[in-house]
Amino acid sequence: MIDMIIQDGNQYTMNTYKRIPVAFTEGKGCYLTDTEGNTYLDMIGGLGACGLGHSHPAFTNAVKDQVEKLVHVANIYWIKEQVELGKLLVQNSFGDKAFFCNSGAEANEGAIKLARKYSYKKYGEGRNEIIAMTTSFHGRTLGTLSVTHNKKYQEGFGPIPEGFKFSTFNDIDDLKAAISEKTCGIMLEPIQGEGGVTPAEEGFLKEVKNLCEEKDILLIFDEVQCGIARTGKLFAYENYGIEPDIMTIAKALASGFPIGAVIAKDKAAEAFSPGDHGTTFGGNPLASAAALGTMNYILQKKLWEKVQDKGKYFHDQLQHLIIKYPWVKKVKGKGLMVGLELEFEGASIVEKAFHEGILINCTAGRVLRFLPPLIIEKEDIQKTVEILDKIFQELEV
Repeated sequence: MIDMIIQDGNQYTMNTYKRIPVAFTEGKGCYLTDTEGNTYLDMIGGLGACGLGHSHPAFTNAVKDQVEKLVHVANIYWIKEQVELGKLLVQNSFGDKAFFCNSGAEANEGAIKLARKYSYKKYGEGRNEIIAMTTSFHGRTLGTLSVTHNKKYQEGFGPIPEGFKFSTFNDIDDLKAAISEKTCGIMLEPIQGEGGVTPAEEGFLKEVKNLCEEKDILLIFDEVQCGIARTGKLFAYENYGIEPDIMTIAKALASGFPIGAVIAKDKAAEAFSPGDHGTTFGGNPLASAAALGTMNYILQKKLWEKVQDKGKYFHDQLQHLIIKYPWVKKVKGKGLMVGLELEFEGASIVEKAFHEGILINCTAGRVLRFLPPLIIEKEDIQKTVEILDKIFQELEV
């Protein structure tokens, strides 16, 4: 069956992904089953989207209940589930208002527009520049490509929109030099995902926050990957003792169902008026219900506390590999957003792990990335480390 799927896929779908030759038909908890009946431990969790794993009752029951009542209406009407979700997110974050869309890239587009509109309304034309960080990744739309540092994502899609520049991640002096009278926003990931699972330094973020307050620049945190309990806090900014003006979330917000959100303080949110921004599907009843089912479970169980414990266990187990293999450089990340940096390209390790029944991936070339479901058990973490140990033993380095 997989050969036919691949053949038809190559014939009928655009060649935009370098796919592993497998197709999954079922998922339960942290495991996936393919068309041939093989099972795999999912340690990448839909690139961080499947926070509750696969087929979790909190999610599936919410979707089943909602799909039988109402799937979609236009945003020209009030949507009960959307309002409930907005209330839930606001009451459990720094924010005052929420806007809903369909993805992380769309959320980041909304954040960019909001920062520019805020500055336009307050200062007029010309103060519209956004500073992003080196090794950043914020999406693949033209707008978010403008704040994505890796040039390979931009190649062939020019001209890239203007009004964006980059500053060195974790270098406050470089950021100070980059700020000008045109700067209206600073956008960054508290923990860079595609950039190598690299956390922002606490001192750096606090100085960024001070700069933004001093110069009335809006601070935008992209928590699309690192938010929703992933780092051992409900939101990653809580690890740093500061609050952004705007935050974007998506991925695990609805257990893999497409939704994104922009959360903002009133200071920024009030810049939007009817007609300034919108989306057809964003925050529709089904997507909002999926997110409500997910978020209510996370909040009720305080999953971030369990993530702290499991994340520490994972980090500790991976440290044994650093001691054992000199070419394993360091463990990175926070909570269950984990990177293992090697001295060489990691793509072959991903392939070997796949054949051993473990799904991981590699980012920034040399960093093995793990984004397991938040419900992962320590036994499965240990299984992953043992498989890696087995693979590393067989390498000729």
